[in-house]
Amino acid sequence: MWKSWGGCIAAWAFPCKGGAAVSGKKARVIALYLPQFHPTPENDRYWGQGFTEWNNVLSARPLFPGHSQPRLPGELGAYDLRSAQVRRRQAELARAAGIEGYCYWHYWFGEGKETLTLPLDEMVRLGEPDFPFCVAWANHDWTTASWQKEQKAQKDQRIFTQTYPGPEDEIRHFYRLLPAFRDKRYIRVEGRLLFPVFDPAAIPNAREWMERWNVLARKEDLEGFHFVGLAPSLPELTLSAMLRPDACIDGRFDAVRKLGFDAVMSTNWKYAELKTGGALHKAFFGLLRRIRPGALIEKYAYPQIIRHFYTAADQRPDVYPQLLAGWDRSPRAGRQAIIYTNRTPEAFGEAVRRCLDCVQSKPHEKRIVFLNSWNEWGEGAYMEPDAEFGDGFLKALAQELSAE
Repeated sequence: MWKSWGGCIAAWAFPCKGGAAVSGKKARVIALYLPQFHPTPENDRYWGQGFTEWNNVLSARPLFPGHSQPRLPGELGAYDLRSAQVRRRQAELARAAGIEGYCYWHYWFGEGKETLTLPLDEMVRLGEPDFPFCVAWANHDWTTASWQKEQKAQKDQRIFTQTYPGPEDEIRHFYRLLPAFRDKRYIRVEGRLLFPVFDPAAIPNAREWMERWNVLARKEDLEGFHFVGLAPSLPELTLSAMLRPDACIDGRFDAVRKLGFDAVMSTNWKYAELKTGGALHKAFFGLLRRIRPGALIEKYAYPQIIRHFYTAADQRPDVYPQLLAGWDRSPRAGRQAIIYTNRTPEAFGEAVRRCLDCVQSKPHEKRIVFLNSWNEWGEGAYMEPDAEFGDGFLKALAQELSAE
């Protein structure tokens, strides 16, 4: 299957090794990587021995006619990320598709509390796979709502609370990740370490934290960081935002930049949903979600979503657009999920073309696209081969990145 188009596709444009950018390539596609697919003590405690997200993915069921569930894995199967062989094969598939590297979600809750550390730690310790990577801080709480769907026998329980204890903890956090930062494979932007943050506004004194880390980096003979903050899809679904969503776009990006971040990761779901379904549709489901959650399913056609997914603001050199591989959180959220239907490799190819248009005029080092995602199976946003399309999404990405 993959061997017919494998190897290093468009070698002139995409490096096979290392974390450096190559001048002239269409985009630096960096795939968000979920390290959830291995057992952890916390998941064992709350959900049962050996629980991973595969439990929800494989047990999902269709919620309406034509709903493509469950989504079953293809070549890699329901893998366990404790396997070095699995991690190597993932990297081979990603490299062949033109992906520059992975961006591992990293869960640091403060005071040394963390989870899902094994894939990143093993990759750094072993030095393989020889595939570029960076780390993104997923700075948010963990509650049982993540896996509970709509059948709630009890109130959500908090597994981890995100805290920000202060400078000493920030230093501890830096040194926890220093082996990764020193790795020759770590992805850089103009020589600095790429480090995205999920919720930039939640960090108290974010500018001071970033400066502290830059000082520590220079002390360790590193050039510092290129900090990227995720922008909210829209600030809030107020009447003003619903009626004039375009007027909110630059403002939400500027708010992240004012915190001191070097760049912004664009997230445009709510914007695209508003443009696709209209303000009344979005307002109706917002109200229904509060009074009778799950009574009706909020869904949109993926091909229509991607037609509205990008704006002129995504062309700013300090904004890095997302490339969305799909969206369907029903394995996690049941009928309360927002679902994008008609996800196909052909529609994804159109999404790639539109995303590439956003970055073509940027400096080479900043032609960054965050692919959402490599393996978010529980959100219907994944690139890995599945039983329905095989390696179709990987082929579509490779074709668009190598097209003249």
